[in-house]
Amino acid sequence: MPFQECSTGATLFYEEFGAGEPAVLVHGWLGSPRHDIEEVTAWLTDNGYCTLGPTRRGYGESLPQPRDYPPDFYHRDALDMLALLDALNWPRAHLLGFSDGGETALIMAGLAPERFKTCLAWGAIGYYGPDMRPAAQSVYPGDWLSEEVRTRNHITDVNAYTLRWATAVKRMIDMGGDVSLSLAPKMNLPVLMMLGEEDRLNPEAYAQRTVDAMPNGRLLMLPGRHSCHTEQPEAFFSAVKALHASAGTASS
Repeated sequence: MPFQECSTGATLFYEEFGAGEPAVLVHGWLGSPRHDIEEVTAWLTDNGYCTLGPTRRGYGESLPQPRDYPPDFYHRDALDMLALLDALNWPRAHLLGFSDGGETALIMAGLAPERFKTCLAWGAIGYYGPDMRPAAQSVYPGDWLSEEVRTRNHITDVNAYTLRWATAVKRMIDMGGDVSLSLAPKMNLPVLMMLGEEDRLNPEAYAQRTVDAMPNGRLLMLPGRHSCHTEQPEAFFSAVKALHASAGTASS
């Protein structure tokens, strides 16, 4: 299995899917490129992309374990991802991220915009304001986690695990809520943020605030909740095609 030691101290499991236009795909909380976003992985493979699919530190087989959640965990994940791209000498690529992976992708686009042709973040907003506190707290207790998710991510205490994530998010809120908002002016590439109109975690107004700070950003609202790629696949993938075409790349 392919693992890469990174300069950040993480050892990341990764896979490559397909052949063609380079892309980087960042999974969400408790997921992987083969789990929470497998439909996107398959679409990219079928539509002429060579996709790098890393597993973020502490999830799946990536190290170190167990996964922890300091208040800056999104930035830490972004630095891991950029270090992985450096170690693999991955070419300039389209960047896509879902949920927690979308927050990570936005930070990557702000820290190193020259590395990416476009950035798509769905189920992510870049700014965590006080309206998010109840939804963040609602992940605890963690008895809703499936046995498959627990096993794949080596979770032994679901309540302690979900509480750590919720505590980190609430700490971000208390610290002013800046996830990638201050980096938004540096994202000088086409950026598309997508949200479900009924996403209970991510308020539209917060996403709009981040988009408004970008030189070339846009917010697309779709019917449904958090997982636009499964709830509205036709609209989702149509938007991906249009975004990538805006950077001069035609996808079939």
